[in-house]
Amino acid sequence: MISYEVTLQLQPELAAAIEDYMRRVHIPAILATGCFQEIRLSFASPARFRTAYAAAEQAALDRYLSDHAAAFRADFLERFPDGVTVTRQTWVQREMWSAYVS
Repeated sequence: MISYEVTLQLQPELAAAIEDYMRRVHIPAILATGCFQEIRLSFASPARFRTAYAAAEQAALDRYLSDHAAAFRADFLERFPDGVTVTRQTWVQREMWSAYVS
C-alpha cells in the first residue's frame, strides 16, 4: 500500500472554507479519478489538516501525479492563493499489525 499524504498548515480563519472545499469538492473529485482506494481527512488543530490518499500500488500514484495532480493543485491555489502552506510526502507500507478482538 502506498500512502500519499498532503499536510496543510493554514491561517485559522481559512479553516471552515478549506474544510468545506475538501469535503464537498476536492476529495470527491480526486477519488473519482480511480487512482486511490481510500482517502482520509484528519485534523491536528484548526490550523493543520492532513489528507492521506491510499493507492494499491506505485503505478496508481504515478498515474495520479502525471495525469491529475497539476489540475487539482492549480484549482486549490486559485481558491486559496494565500495563507496555506502545503507539504507532500509519499509513504510505502512495509508491514501492518492489527489487534483482534474475540
